[in-house]
Amino acid sequence: QWVYNILEKKAEADRIVHENPDPSNGFVLVPDLKWNQNQLDDLYLIALVHHREIKSLRDLTAEHVPLLRNVLQEGKEAIAKRFGVPGSQLRIYLHYQPSYYHLHVHFTALGYDAPGSSVERAHLLADVIDNLAMDSTYYQKRALTFPLRADEPLFKKFQEAGKV
Repeated sequence: QWVYNILEKKAEADRIVHENPDPSNGFVLVPDLKWNQNQLDDLYLIALVHHREIKSLRDLTAEHVPLLRNVLQEGKEAIAKRFGVPGSQLRIYLHYQPSYYHLHVHFTALGYDAPGSSVERAHLLADVIDNLAMDSTYYQKRALTFPLRADEPLFKKFQEAGKV
């Protein structure tokens, strides 16, 4: 609901850094709640796509490449304009598994070791775009490795299924 409240401007409208209102290829860029916005060393923003049917990396196909390119390009431009941080100094990625199931993209300062920015969980947006351009169903077919803590319900389900 938090995501929908932001997209519908019922909450945090004053925090929006950039918005592309297109229902198919648009998104809202907001500072992540983990970033206090006082310094750029730990810069952290989230792009929330308007398209509600895309839940995670697994849902993406070549049809979504225009959306992903918009997020990449407009997100970098908005951050450079607002915070003076060039795109070359940003890490731009998606999580798998995500912490919530509405497609969102993380923008962090390159030098910031953000939670979940490690290779096991983070998939660089530029790589995702390239993979989908090569194969529309890449993320439906590819095995994706991701870390789980022992106390997570999903880990317990894998144990019960004999997969761990």
